[in-house]
Amino acid sequence: LDVQAALQSSNAAQAFRADLVKSTSQQESQVRDLEAQAKKMQSDFELNKGLLTQEQIQQKDLQFKKVYGEYQRQLQALQQQRAVLEKEFLDGMRPKLDQVIKALIDEGDISLIINRQSAIYVEPRIDITGEIIKRLNAQE
Repeated sequence: LDVQAALQSSNAAQAFRADLVKSTSQQESQVRDLEAQAKKMQSDFELNKGLLTQEQIQQKDLQFKKVYGEYQRQLQALQQQRAVLEKEFLDGMRPKLDQVIKALIDEGDISLIINRQSAIYVEPRIDITGEIIKRLNAQE
């Protein structure tokens, strides 16, 4: 069983990812704008470096550091927000996954389930990931 694939491939996970993108799109747009602004500032600085006084260079450097620092702060906040939401989603899905696995064990006379990542080779016919995904989707 590939637990991650089962959780990530379910309809609920796909809907969650779409909602996550939608709910964080404004923040992501702001982060991209700051990144573009920082790149433009750096590019402009490199082009005009020879024409600037030492004071102007210091001022441009300070402006760049301020914009780049804000970019990094907002990017980190966005990534952290997404990680928290993903963890909450996975924590909510885990009981459903456990219930589906338990039902499959009871129905299929299964005595052992191995995490796919722990196996060197898995015969496709004994992989239950597809069945788990199907049953997770049926729960919705």
